[in-house]
Amino acid sequence: MVQKLINAGLRRTRKKPPENSVGLAPGAGWQERNFLAEVLIPSLFTKRLGERLPRKFPVLEGNQVGITWIGHASFLIQTREHSVLIDPNWAKWLKVIKRLRHPGVELHDLPAIDLVLVTHAHFDHLDRRTLRAVAANQPIVVPEHVGNLVHDLGFNQVHELNRWQTYELGSLKVTLTPAFHWGARMLHDSHRGFGGFHLEYEGRTLFHCGDSAYFQGFTEIGERLQTEIALLPIGAYDAPSKRDVHMNPEQALQVFMELRARTFIPMHYGTFRLSYEPLHESPRRLLDRAGELGLAERVRVLTEGETVVF
Repeated sequence: MVQKLINAGLRRTRKKPPENSVGLAPGAGWQERNFLAEVLIPSLFTKRLGERLPRKFPVLEGNQVGITWIGHASFLIQTREHSVLIDPNWAKWLKVIKRLRHPGVELHDLPAIDLVLVTHAHFDHLDRRTLRAVAANQPIVVPEHVGNLVHDLGFNQVHELNRWQTYELGSLKVTLTPAFHWGARMLHDSHRGFGGFHLEYEGRTLFHCGDSAYFQGFTEIGERLQTEIALLPIGAYDAPSKRDVHMNPEQALQVFMELRARTFIPMHYGTFRLSYEPLHESPRRLLDRAGELGLAERVRVLTEGETVVF
């Protein structure tokens, strides 16, 4: 009887995964390949590439926006009034997964950071050591149920958003958008939220997708929020679990069109080998398909550390 009451209480208090969560069960045929032998072990003997040069960031005027790709899903977004880090990660390792390209900017070369945004709790997007290094009593925005992972790192405010909720810092407006992914940092905490971030500043708009597989929700995002610049993931689509958790380059271009964005900047490739596809495959497939669709001039492939001003 006592055990039944305990079980009933657990059922009442257990938090459910958010809407549009991908299940954790592996797909059919996941055991047919060996990720350890094919990917992880060879990566250990791969030399890290990429340059790490001292940086001088451009002086912005009016409503100009500066975008610097750090690597993977990490970006520095600058306006005349703000410096914002999205999914900052300077880690050399994700547990046993080696970083294969250096961050494009050294941590000590960053400008003063006014705001930090984290799309979800996965280790390649929420790196506590990096967050502790950049925390300087500024606010951080995360999805719901992620705040307890960052409360002790040195931020003066932790804002948890549910989908479509917004946070404003002066003239900068940030909206958490839906995604088709999952938020668990560990297997037992699948209740954590996840999503992308839409930024609006003096008529300029930018969308950082976070992680997502393709889903119909991108059409709704495009209808509800105008997007000028789309930062979209194109890698880690041949997952060792055979789960559909990330977009491939062709799907990312479909999302770009559904968002009705003007400029496509790819991300989430080349830094950590999280799946079976070769590191060079994602950008090649993206540019090939963009050419077929007549979109090549609207795709801007950045090098780590490169700053572009729009």
